[in-house]
Amino acid sequence: MTKLGRLTFISGGARSGKSQAAQQLALQAGPQRLFIATAQAWDEEMRMRIRAHQDERGRDFQTLEEPFYLAKALATRSPSYDVILIDCLTLWITNLLLEGWSEEAIGLEVEASIQAARSRAREVILVSNEVGLGIVPDNALARTFRDVSGRMQQRLAAQAQRVYLVFMGRALPLHQLGRDIRELAHEQ
Repeated sequence: MTKLGRLTFISGGARSGKSQAAQQLALQAGPQRLFIATAQAWDEEMRMRIRAHQDERGRDFQTLEEPFYLAKALATRSPSYDVILIDCLTLWITNLLLEGWSEEAIGLEVEASIQAARSRAREVILVSNEVGLGIVPDNALARTFRDVSGRMQQRLAAQAQRVYLVFMGRALPLHQLGRDIRELAHEQ
């Protein structure tokens, strides 16, 4: 039986420091690092953001750009990485929703992608935006995105050995503080 890599899940708001926290953890995990970028350059502003992120990473990571089929892309990679860092799951879910994927199909791709990553690295670090702390969106697509993202984050956090919530550049280790919602039901 193949030993699966440890799963670390990092979430937080926009500009909270979650990507920097993930990169710091990845740099400590070993020299063989793969960064999977899910963003698409739709316009010049997004191209500039992508370039800035590439410059921040420098040559510390091999980079794979994959906006849709993470599981397939990972299946073609050799299983020799110390760490695989996937940034960002919310952009990835956006890409899939805009392509017309159902929540069920997205869930299956999330599971397949995580299993593929965990079989190819000692550690897998996932970065995702927390999107449920704001107001209820005013349109159906935005509400669907918020709901799908929230449910996927719950699934991933339940599987992760380490979970962090990042605020103002500070990472809070939720895996040490919190309990799974299902555990609360057993206390009644």
